[in-house]
Amino acid sequence: MSLVDSADGVRAVVAVKVAASCPRCASGKGCGAGIFAASGNAAQPVEASVRKGLDLSEGDVVEISLAPDNLLQAAIIVYGLPMLGAIAGATLAYALSLRDSVAAMAALTGMAAGLVVSRWRVRQTSCLRNFVPVVKRRVPESGAGLE
Repeated sequence: MSLVDSADGVRAVVAVKVAASCPRCASGKGCGAGIFAASGNAAQPVEASVRKGLDLSEGDVVEISLAPDNLLQAAIIVYGLPMLGAIAGATLAYALSLRDSVAAMAALTGMAAGLVVSRWRVRQTSCLRNFVPVVKRRVPESGAGLE
């Protein structure tokens, strides 16, 4: 971990290692730590905010987390908006008594519109600030498996 001062407070660049003892996390199917591993168990740098009052030094082993509400919000933006678009397209086609093939195209068009809105929303800086992990605490040396 290395510390960086920024305009909005202290941030840390943390090398995240996926725990080899958790096959679900390593395959990306567990709590989400697997998304940090691009290839195997290689450490990936992640920028995280540092809680105020936390005394850290470069090289400390730390615990980082993302608020569950923020994770839910990200899932709604990425998955919910396209699904809502698909449902809206299909509902509109049903309300207009259109053929099944037209309804399917309307659902796909709605999903594409939802993807565009989702992508636009995620690219906004105000949205991205919600999804920055936070360094919660320094882990004692005996807990070196958490990085």
